[in-house]
Amino acid sequence: MTDSRNAVAHRRIRADHAQETAEDYVEAIADILAETGQCRIVDLTKRFGVAHVTAIRIVRRLEGEGLVNTEPYQPVQLTAKGRRLAKACRQRHELVQAFLTHLGVRPSIAAIDAEGIEHHLSPETLSAMRRYLDNASN
Repeated sequence: MTDSRNAVAHRRIRADHAQETAEDYVEAIADILAETGQCRIVDLTKRFGVAHVTAIRIVRRLEGEGLVNTEPYQPVQLTAKGRRLAKACRQRHELVQAFLTHLGVRPSIAAIDAEGIEHHLSPETLSAMRRYLDNASN
């Protein structure tokens, strides 16, 4: 692989990882809001096992992308765009988890595996999983 193609590939990988992080964080924020009514940076540090500065940096990036609103010393809030992304991530996660469970994977393992797999599946693959599960329930 030439240096320029290698650089393009690495930029793509970094962008994909950044998108995964954004999806994980908005999904976690939505979950924490549903569980407790508010989400603070400390909740995210505990959820992800990261340093306070790491969570702040990611939340600032999410704010720049229009996914969250933050104010000093106030809880993190999802924007409408953030809520839509969180809902889509949750649905994708639940679909992958249900598919794995249907294949016989233990629910505890399916939940863990779905967390990693969900970010890398194409819409075509997700649709095929949905069709499979719909046909299996008939």
